[in-house]
Amino acid sequence: MPRPHRLRTALLRLSASLLAAGLLAACASPHYLQLSPQRSAEVPVSGSGQAVTVIAVDGRDSEVIGTRTGSAMSTATITVNAHELIPHLQREAERAVRDMGFSPTTESAPNRPSLTLTLDHLGYERGQSRPVIDEARLEAVFVAEARNGGNTYTGTYTSRRTQSYAVRPDRDTNTRMVNDLLSDGLNRAFRDPELGQLLAR
Repeated sequence: MPRPHRLRTALLRLSASLLAAGLLAACASPHYLQLSPQRSAEVPVSGSGQAVTVIAVDGRDSEVIGTRTGSAMSTATITVNAHELIPHLQREAERAVRDMGFSPTTESAPNRPSLTLTLDHLGYERGQSRPVIDEARLEAVFVAEARNGGNTYTGTYTSRRTQSYAVRPDRDTNTRMVNDLLSDGLNRAFRDPELGQLLAR
């Protein structure tokens, strides 16, 4: 019959092994971020109720925005699915156009002004590493294209964020960081007075 201290030692070793395995699995597990970015900035008003076709699209090459370890070969991927994110961007684009003084619609019509908001890039990379401290570098690029008659205005809006950490960010932290990044991108895009001015011509 095992002695009590040997049994305790065996249990402690088993617990330590399970904990280590759990931590390794957590570090290697992929993150699927469910985002809901929101514009908070005021927008310039230039419309007077005109109908504007509004479309939000995903222009990224991949739904994987990076890895938690910074290695391209890592299985700890961070993914933002287009079918979940684009409806949020569509609602925010429509809300912005409405706040500009227009009447947003998703239906196109001949000679109707239009605004297309494209998420062109969303990236999550590992930055500089220092003793005990690592960095995550995030970047988002929106492209907004306003069309009215034969005129077109295209604006590109880039948001960047660098986050230092001692403990690798969990899914909730990554969700919050990417939400903030995209919200800043929406603010940058819809603060641009040129968009509304072209739509109002």
